Amino acid sequence: MSAAVFAPWQRRIYDQAKASIDAGRLGHGLLFCGPAQLGKRAVAERLAHGLLCRDRDAAGEPCGRCRSCLLLAAGTHPDYQLVSFVPNKEGTKLRTEIVIDQIRSLSERLALTPQYGGAQIAIIDPADAINNAACNALLKTLEEPVQGRYLWLVSSYPARLPATIRSRCQRLEFRLPQPYESLAWLKAQGHSEASAREAFDAARGHPGLAHEWLTGDGLKLRREVAADLSKLARGETSAPEVAQRWVGDEHASLRLRHASDIALAQVASGLTDPARARSLATWFDRANRTRDLLRTTVRADLAVVELLMAWRADEARRAAGGSRA
Repeated sequence: MSAAVFAPWQRRIYDQAKASIDAGRLGHGLLFCGPAQLGKRAVAERLAHGLLCRDRDAAGEPCGRCRSCLLLAAGTHPDYQLVSFVPNKEGTKLRTEIVIDQIRSLSERLALTPQYGGAQIAIIDPADAINNAACNALLKTLEEPVQGRYLWLVSSYPARLPATIRSRCQRLEFRLPQPYESLAWLKAQGHSEASAREAFDAARGHPGLAHEWLTGDGLKLRREVAADLSKLARGETSAPEVAQRWVGDEHASLRLRHASDIALAQVASGLTDPARARSLATWFDRANRTRDLLRTTVRADLAVVELLMAWRADEARRAAGGSRA
């Protein structure tokens, strides 16, 4: 991504880090952290591009024409490496962890002299997926900084990283921007004001998530989930029928996220009585726990049926004038 097309919140972090580079204050280890889908990796990659370019322009931006820039564009620069998920031994799917062999390989490469005589950069994304054994190996590399070698970690969940690793990295923290800035950016991406506002509110102020939902099926799924919950409350459909539909494809987790957010939005509206608010808050927690169960061996359809039956029972009590949570 060109720095010229960064979102405003990305540009602020980029300019801050670039100023540190120019002043020689950039540490060996950096932790790009903050909510997912705010462009952390894009900023890290652009900074790496600038450090490796051999002919930066007057503003310090990469030229895009030198051999380093061309190698980066081709994904073959010998002094740059990206560490992320790799296929399992069978080659059937990607691993869900970054393992020790990957970190050992990274450390060996960082110990070599840069082939182009400049910087050597490694980016790990998502860093919070490094398993325990790999974290121990990574710590050794962070503890032995070498001039011109940079190890950058990208994480949406930095608290999952050991404190020993976090303490050895400078933090570049991404935060959700102000609503006016987010909405202006969403409209600049071609979304109408009405749809931008709907998605922004649904994403609880997260512009990157709102944009993803608007350009994909996320917002449509949310509307479908809301309709399903309403029909379930009115007895126009059954919990097993809805559950089968919700877990029938790869969007099960997103549907449950939307369901929990819909419950939370009703609590936040302030238009419900205290007992109803407690009931919705309890269901919100239960929906998120069910979402976590999707990553286990528990049968997803049965877990979602139980969740939806609880929703139906709560709505039935409310309709009957009951006040128990």
